[in-house]
Amino acid sequence: MNIDLSNINLRRNAESRSLSAENPTGEKGKGGMAETNGEGPARELGRGWKVRPCITLKPGEVVSLMDHSGPGVIRHMWFTLSEKHYRDAILRIYWDGQKFPSVEVPLGDFLCNSWDARQNITALPINVNPTGGMNIYFPMSFKKHATITLENNSVTEDCRVFYTINYTLEEVSEDALYFHSSWRRVNPLLFGEDYVILNDVEGDGQYVGTFMAWQQNNAGWWGEGEIKMFIDGDKNFPTICGTGTEDYFGGAWGFGDDFSAPYLGFQQVVKKSGEPGARMTLYRFHIQDPIFFKSKLKVTMQALGWRSEGRYLPLQDDISSIAYWYQTLPHTSLSDLPDRNAREII
Repeated sequence: MNIDLSNINLRRNAESRSLSAENPTGEKGKGGMAETNGEGPARELGRGWKVRPCITLKPGEVVSLMDHSGPGVIRHMWFTLSEKHYRDAILRIYWDGQKFPSVEVPLGDFLCNSWDARQNITALPINVNPTGGMNIYFPMSFKKHATITLENNSVTEDCRVFYTINYTLEEVSEDALYFHSSWRRVNPLLFGEDYVILNDVEGDGQYVGTFMAWQQNNAGWWGEGEIKMFIDGDKNFPTICGTGTEDYFGGAWGFGDDFSAPYLGFQQVVKKSGEPGARMTLYRFHIQDPIFFKSKLKVTMQALGWRSEGRYLPLQDDISSIAYWYQTLPHTSLSDLPDRNAREII
């Protein structure tokens, strides 16, 4: 099922399909069929030219981007939209007829962009390129059916979206797990509490990535906190415990400079790290080191700075996150997506 440079030359029993505004059904031989009706830039060129490159969602509108039977594998998705809609465009993915979505996320944060700002990302599974071309390459297999919806959760503004979803129709291994992702935010974090990235997911699977959008509300260093992963029944103490926030995201000694690498990255979006009100993004993808669980997983991050006399200060920052993982079905309901006011960036 997997494709890389070592096997791309092998014959496969697969069919390629692509969904976009120019072929919303993905049917064979049905792309580029939109009529100009005498309107738009292609009105003199006619059908078959660039007639319908995007869709426009009215406030509150939900559209279906994919509603297709399998077996198959989503191999690449590309989006671009205005950064002012990054938290208002809500992506949901349902696998094999499940009642609850396996993915329920603001599109911007899901693709490692937050704070209503565009950031270039050169990670292996997620690329965001100038100016706002957002790509995700996590393979997403489905055995029976895949449904993808996009909601414009804005109250007053239309949302124009360009998109492409590339997938293959082919047999899927019985061992193939289902892609999941969820978004959380706490603003502000309560004093002395850990931030919860993923809360008691149940199933058999592997955790494959973390994205965080972090606003510090105190001056000074904010990243002394430890990542903790509670695996398969861990109670008060986790099996996996990190040594510091920047350490988990692959940096050291307070980061210093921005970087975007295949598996890890840190970027300063507003102000400089260390200044009150600084807004930053961080990602880590566990491609070479997935976190395996057999029944349950919980992931948390501490928020720690410094106070006088060399003492730690539990921080009350504005923190949000995306968790990426694979697991078996059926799955429990994801945490309810916070409403628009709770997602708002001010």
